[in-house]
Amino acid sequence: MGDHNGHDNGRQHSMYNDHPDDPIEDPILTHLLPMNEISDDESLPTPRFLQDQSSYRYLRWVPTPVRRISKQAVHWAHGPDPPRTNVIRPWFPWIQEAPLRLLDQYIPKRRHRISLLVAYYFCWILTFALVLHQSTLATEIEEWGIPSNIGCGNTYWVAGNRCGLNGNDCRPFNGSGFAFRCPANCASAKVLNPRAVGAQEVNYRPLVIGGPTDDDTTAVYRSDSFICGAAIHAGVIDNTKGGCGVVNLVGERHSYQSSNKHGIKSIGFDSTFPSSFSFQKGITCEAKDSRWSLFFVSLTFTVLLSVFTTSPGLFFFSIFTGLFAHTGLGSDPPNHNTMAGLVSNILGKFLPAAFCAFVIYKHMGVERALTGLTAQIEKTILWLGGCWVGTLANYTFEWIPIQRLNAHDINQQPGAKLALALIIIFLIVIIVKQIFFFRMEGRLIRFLGLYGIFVAAILISLLLPGLSLRIHHYILALLLLPGTSMQTRPALLYQGLLVGLFINGIARWGFDPVLQTPAALQGDAKHNSALPKILSPEISMGSDVSTISFSWLPPPEPFDGISVLVNDVERFRGYTDEGLTSDLDICKALGAGIIRKRGFGMLMGCGQK
Repeated sequence: MGDHNGHDNGRQHSMYNDHPDDPIEDPILTHLLPMNEISDDESLPTPRFLQDQSSYRYLRWVPTPVRRISKQAVHWAHGPDPPRTNVIRPWFPWIQEAPLRLLDQYIPKRRHRISLLVAYYFCWILTFALVLHQSTLATEIEEWGIPSNIGCGNTYWVAGNRCGLNGNDCRPFNGSGFAFRCPANCASAKVLNPRAVGAQEVNYRPLVIGGPTDDDTTAVYRSDSFICGAAIHAGVIDNTKGGCGVVNLVGERHSYQSSNKHGIKSIGFDSTFPSSFSFQKGITCEAKDSRWSLFFVSLTFTVLLSVFTTSPGLFFFSIFTGLFAHTGLGSDPPNHNTMAGLVSNILGKFLPAAFCAFVIYKHMGVERALTGLTAQIEKTILWLGGCWVGTLANYTFEWIPIQRLNAHDINQQPGAKLALALIIIFLIVIIVKQIFFFRMEGRLIRFLGLYGIFVAAILISLLLPGLSLRIHHYILALLLLPGTSMQTRPALLYQGLLVGLFINGIARWGFDPVLQTPAALQGDAKHNSALPKILSPEISMGSDVSTISFSWLPPPEPFDGISVLVNDVERFRGYTDEGLTSDLDICKALGAGIIRKRGFGMLMGCGQK
């Protein structure tokens, strides 16, 4: 029996060696384990073709080359393993870290540093307040009193027909005046929508109509001119410092000459206008806008703070607060009548802006970019310098021919399309560079996901009925700031610039809505309403009296009246329910002539002079 078993075992062993199809009975002879000893962690790898089928079982409609390329792109987007965090290593560290060593040597204790910081804040606020107070002072003008603050766009005569029939709502036309005070940089104030000046339309330039024909004549301007712009044109005040003077209404004039004076080219108008103004000569008035003095004060204190500070939170919130106050009270204040009203305005904007500053610091990359940074001079030049450039956007970006980032303005402003195209190309180059930095840090997937949400929100906003998307520059800053959340030299510059743009946008204009109604965007632009259909006029020339009669068809629904402007002054306003049977005599208003309404028409007779 034993031999028989042994013989069988030998036969089976021999058959195993000779016949590979025989069953395997001895696990020791193989590298395979019994099934009950095989764990999930030691399972054999799935073949590649099965992996591909499993991964794309829901995307079988996608062509194989596209799937392969997309998989490679996703693999590339994950970046290196392990990821490499960008860190700025200072150039000439011995020089850049010298202020920090100075503090460590002479003020090593924390409580002493806190006391020094409090004293520094006190000196900063006191110096700023004293210089700001000087800018509010103006000498009292004899017989006129203390000058009143006016904005760069203030006028006697408002646009369109808002002065009423014959301008009665904007009276008096002469025999009146007041002492005024203008801020600096009023030469940059422009009309942002087409404005009719006789037969021409004026846009994107200072609205200054008239002026002196030579240096000896008195400058006379149409009353719808910007008072401050006209004062600069006449040489009464200086554009860089502002100033004060006395303006007088001088009544009707029959011609306004165009001239180029003090950086402003005025507009000519060769007809009659019922109201004009000029500036009184021989006035002694001392008042100036101290924005440049405030600039040197704020620049000095922010640079010193940047050089001697390594705490990212202390640096960011101190700079944010200081530049917000500087913009709102000094470099680009909103329109105001009193300093108390201006301070109230800025404080009301600062509280929500401070919350936004916290979000920017904690969640938009400022803390990541500034933490551990000891390149004090580079931080000051790149981050703080960029922040100052953005804060002074009313000066630094004034040359870009884009006033408002919406389709209507871009289409009508000369050079806006080219400027926008160049800006987009520049942004694309920056974005491509930032993508490589994000990939290196292993954060590209999250970065692309966040901006995918931003793009989706913008596209949805474009589709909302009755609302128009307007991206203000503070919104643009919030959209782009997450793309600077790294510690590289370019990112420091971009981040500082965007924070400055946010500060300027909020301090000057406030939190304007992203979605606005068409009426809000339109402002004082043309309504593009239906125009009356004027029939061919009848002209009769006589030796003593010449007549011109013209008529129009009844206005369609829903219009129930018509308004006629002659030389930019409303001279006739009629309604269909009045029957249009009365006569209207405006001979005196036009200088000569008679206009009578006849049905849906007018008859004008002008005597020859």
